[in-house]
Parts: sequence; C-alpha cells; structure tokens
Amino acid sequence: MQANTPFPAELNPAGEFERQEDAFRDQVSADGSTPYPAEPGRYHLYISFACPWAHRTLIVHHLKNLQEDVGVTVVDPVRDENGWAFRNGPGHTRDPVENFSYLREAYLATDPHFRGRWTVPVLWDKVSRRIVNNSEDDLCRMFNSVFAPKVDGLPDLFPDAIATEQAELSARIYEDVNNGVYRAGFAASQKAYEHAVRALFVTLDALEARLADRRYLFGAQPVETDWRLFCTLVRFDMVYHGHFKCNLRRIVDYPHLQGYLQDLYQLPGIAGTVNFDHIKRHYYMTHTALNPTRIVPLGPVLDLMQPHTRAGIVSV
Repeated sequence: MQANTPFPAELNPAGEFERQEDAFRDQVSADGSTPYPAEPGRYHLYISFACPWAHRTLIVHHLKNLQEDVGVTVVDPVRDENGWAFRNGPGHTRDPVENFSYLREAYLATDPHFRGRWTVPVLWDKVSRRIVNNSEDDLCRMFNSVFAPKVDGLPDLFPDAIATEQAELSARIYEDVNNGVYRAGFAASQKAYEHAVRALFVTLDALEARLADRRYLFGAQPVETDWRLFCTLVRFDMVYHGHFKCNLRRIVDYPHLQGYLQDLYQLPGIAGTVNFDHIKRHYYMTHTALNPTRIVPLGPVLDLMQPHTRAGIVSV
C-alpha cells in the first residue's frame, strides 16, 4: 500500500502499521556464556530522549545505577532521511565513542547489508565495535540482572514472584498502548485507525480501574511494566492526543492514571530522563507526512510536579 505515512514499508494491505522486528538480539552475560561479558566500561548506550523505547532503557539504566558502567550518548531529536544524527545541541552531543555522524554508521558497521530502519536504543560494544542489541526489552532485562545483579537497595524490576502476570500485562500494554498509539498515528485506513484507537482506550480504561486500589501496577513498588506504561503516558497529552489523533480522552482526564503519572515522574531522578523539548520537536518536525508544516505547538501546559495522593493508597 502506498500511503502518505511516515513508514509506508511497514504497512500491511489493510493499512495497518506493523513495526519492524529488532535486528540485533545478542546477549551480554555475567557468566561468560556469550561473547559479550558484562565488563564495566565496555558498552555504550545510544538513545533519543524523544523515543519512548529508548527512554525506558535510560530509566532502567538510572534505577540500576549504571552511570559508571555503561556510557550514554543522546542523538539529535530531529531525524531526517539520514536517520538519527550525532550533533552538538541542547541535550544532545556528538558521538564520543566512534565519532559517528549518524547512527546508521553503527548499523552498517555491524551488518553492511542491513536495510531496515536505524532505530534507538542501541547497545554498542567498544571492543568488537559492533551493535550487541537494539531491543529495548532485552536491554531492560540485561540492565536489571546482568549488569546490576540483585542487591539490597536496588529495585528488582522483574520479580520472580509475579513473572507470569507481569509478562501478560506488559504484552497487553505493548500491543494496545505503547505500540497502539503508533498503530493509530501511522494507520493508512480509517478502519485501521479506529481499531487501534478503540483498543488503546479500552486498555487505558482498564488500567485506570486497576490503579484505583494500588499505587503501582503490581502493588507498592514500581516494576518494569510501570516504566513501560510511563514512557507512553508522559508523551500522551503532549503529542499522541493530537499528533496521532488518540483523542477520545487525555491522560489528565483519568484521575488515577494522571496521579500515577505524576507519582512516577516525581520519583528521584526520573524527571531528568524526560525532555519535553526533544519529544515535541521530534514528533512534530520529523513526521512531515503527518505535520508537513513542521510547526511545533506551544502547548499543552503540563505540570507533573503538582502534589498527588498516590502514596496514601494501600495496595491490594
């Protein structure tokens, strides 16, 4: 199907957006079972503040105190036909590791025949000089357990006791919410758009109900599923509601989801992982098929530092 959408190659005949699979899924190991041992300083994380998938890896990187072990470089939020670029600017820099000008150079250095989209996040191995992994799901798990073994004082974002239920809820949030906003925004048919939007709000409604009697999705402490949801919620009223036409309701219209969003945002260090300037400029200036004027809206005005009452919830 030929359509004026950001990624026409990822549309099926029904006009539905089908995201490309992550191409690099090698694993870092703590026991030497893979060619990539968990050595401090060996790996570098390339991210965009604008991208929700990369944002989640940055949050886990922060929560697991990996700042001294895995370096981070942020790309320019405005992406063009050359892909993500390394430039000096507010909140982004040149590449200090390989002196790449574009992230695509890392992809082609790893696989000269790679023909997919050059996506973030990317975990780069400075020894073999190749991409180890570009899957945010894999990276979050590796950061949680391989790079930062379970020790007192650091959160376990994938507790064994809730493994099955967590995997099920994470899968639903990915399908209907995380990727659901993209399936709405990048749809090339009315039917595909409406299907994505309706599924999105059915799940948001269910999450609103779930959070009525528990502070976080699984009780008193946030796990990776909470941060998976957070990365979409924090962008929702800012860009997805208007830019992607996910406009049945705003997050601020959901009392529990809005309070939950504020609660997570106000946890130590999390606000520093959120860059609304990068988020807005990326979506409105990069997706010219959706916003050909590239005008970036001034609003909405959001204050996520307002007081909330989530701490008073006695979780079930």
